[in-house]
Amino acid sequence: MIGGATPLRVLVIEDDPAIRRFLRTSLTAQGYLVTDAEDGTAGLGQLRRSAVDILVLDLGLPDINGLDIIERVRGQGSAIPIVVLSSRSDEAGKVKALDLGADDYITKPFGIDELLARLRAALRHRLQQEGEQPLFRCGELTMDLVRRIVTVADREVKLTPREYDLLRLFVAHAGKVLTHKFILRELWGGEGDVQYLRVYIRALRHKIEPDPERPHYILTEQGVGYRMRSPD
Repeated sequence: MIGGATPLRVLVIEDDPAIRRFLRTSLTAQGYLVTDAEDGTAGLGQLRRSAVDILVLDLGLPDINGLDIIERVRGQGSAIPIVVLSSRSDEAGKVKALDLGADDYITKPFGIDELLARLRAALRHRLQQEGEQPLFRCGELTMDLVRRIVTVADREVKLTPREYDLLRLFVAHAGKVLTHKFILRELWGGEGDVQYLRVYIRALRHKIEPDPERPHYILTEQGVGYRMRSPD
């Protein structure tokens, strides 16, 4: 678990009693302090009353749509990491949740090891945003954000300005899934399409990946977007 002497506080908003029980038991065993709510109204009340370090949120709640909860939380200026629980068929919901500001998603059914990894990645991403480091390291990839130098295995890699901006965006959000729409909006003002983006992703991977066909750094989230591997 990420954290210091005080346990991290997790709020689970999930209407399925069996999943709530599984999450409460599993996360408590890992040292988290867990509270849960069976619907959106109760969950929003918990958020107002208590300090929470990370939110685990089901999209399919009986009273308030999980997407509306994300919009409300982000609309209030909260930067709390949000990990969405999603049904396997809910690809459109996953994309919308990420566009609204969720940090990650996990697809039901899921295992505790995967959930814990997603929580750690979301927490690292939030800490990185709050105190961004000038030097990013992940495996043999290094990005010096001050000198604008990218190296792989101590070898400098020459990137075009657009490739650099794309990698810079991934590094700024390392560990977080970025949707196609988000990337196109951030770098091209919403212009272009997904195929246009894939051309740049392919070019960037050929320059920084040990094997571009089996990427290690820039990972594809099928039908959703891309994720930069978390820093070391």
